[in-house]
Amino acid sequence: MPNPMFVYDEKMAELVFDYCRRRLSLEPVPLDYGGTRGSPAGLLTDLMGPEGADPAAVLELFTDHLAAAVISCDSPRFLSFIPAAPTKAALLFDMVVSCSSLQGTSWLEAAGAVAAENQVLRLLADLAGLPPRAGGCFVSGGSIANLSALIVARDTAAYRRDRPGGGMPLVAVSEEAHASVGKALHIIGVGAIEVPTEDHRMTGAALASVLANDPRAGDVIAVVATAGTTNAGVVDDLAGIGSVARDRALWFHVDGAYGGAGLFAPSARWRFEGIELADSFIVDPHKWLFAPFDSAALLYREPRLAKAVHEQHASYLEALRTGDPADEDTGGIDEEYNPSDYAIHLTRRARGLPLWFSLAVHGTDAYRDAVETVLATARESAAMIAGRPGLRLVREPELSIVLFEREGWSRADYDAWSAALLASQQGFVTATTWEGRPVARLAFLHPHTTLDIVREILDTMG
Repeated sequence: MPNPMFVYDEKMAELVFDYCRRRLSLEPVPLDYGGTRGSPAGLLTDLMGPEGADPAAVLELFTDHLAAAVISCDSPRFLSFIPAAPTKAALLFDMVVSCSSLQGTSWLEAAGAVAAENQVLRLLADLAGLPPRAGGCFVSGGSIANLSALIVARDTAAYRRDRPGGGMPLVAVSEEAHASVGKALHIIGVGAIEVPTEDHRMTGAALASVLANDPRAGDVIAVVATAGTTNAGVVDDLAGIGSVARDRALWFHVDGAYGGAGLFAPSARWRFEGIELADSFIVDPHKWLFAPFDSAALLYREPRLAKAVHEQHASYLEALRTGDPADEDTGGIDEEYNPSDYAIHLTRRARGLPLWFSLAVHGTDAYRDAVETVLATARESAAMIAGRPGLRLVREPELSIVLFEREGWSRADYDAWSAALLASQQGFVTATTWEGRPVARLAFLHPHTTLDIVREILDTMG
């Protein structure tokens, strides 16, 4: 008798497919309420026991209660943190990836999936101006991507440098670097040396000054620049930083987890000049490249260096070692390429495939247009704010984040306003801190976020 857990159940499949059809057809996607209406944990009491429950009842519980306790970050009214706006094609293909049990650990096991993912990585490398030999893999998010790249920076420092360091290895960062960078340095036992910013932007001149004057400069092995800071969307002086890094034989890592998608937009491409000098570069498709969670693209200028660091060795993995072309200095990433060799993972989901499918179906021009639409919305929203009495634009947006403040408001005022917005389902907007004071922050990412939505939100500020 077959185990019923592994037998196709048409009735259950139709229940789930019907839910997915309804969810995919929502236009617009509602915000829902997240955890603001109390904990749903009590509804789960006694749900799991020796006997299984009716699938229809379990799905109804999820639909009516649990899903409503999750704020929909793909709603055009989700303007907090960094939203997400996966295309319908990407969402549908994510279902294919799950339904097919596709993984992407090695070429031997998953050549088709790996080849498709590598096609996307090549597109991203070309947008950044990285050389033909560049390559990498998809990981779960920017935190793991930053960690994986910085491990390579640490472990290849001796290969790049002709002088030994006298103490703990250091990485140059600014105070605007993403929190995951500091966490990664802590994990790998590397210290940080802070580079002062000019108007919240790290520059090559500031980096050079630190390296010329700080007594610990000889221990610096790498520098992390940000291509779109999370709080304000500021792009560091990549060209200047990259030039200093090259002169000093430092590993140059560019964290473009959020902002790197701006490479698709001709109007913003100039801000990223110098990214072609990067030794490693990351961008999260689940942010501004319209893919579902969770996905980050990690690219290396010299994948063979990453492979030397991350490749895992064990008797049960010997079958995977079949002439990976990354062993060759001039090799590409066309055949027998094991994604497990380029980050801290081994088994991995083929999380680059939803983006691959959506790019193939819609074309790169559609992505360009979507990113440009968001950039235009941010600029026009900033102009709208600047023209409103009682509101002050904190800074002109570089990418798609707009910071502004309401005259006389405290943090408590912003928090109360944010809660009322969510309760009314008009928007999900949270405050942040800028130069020591609370301000409002609009993070645009969904191309369907309209100026009418922005105007409606601003009207609630009085």
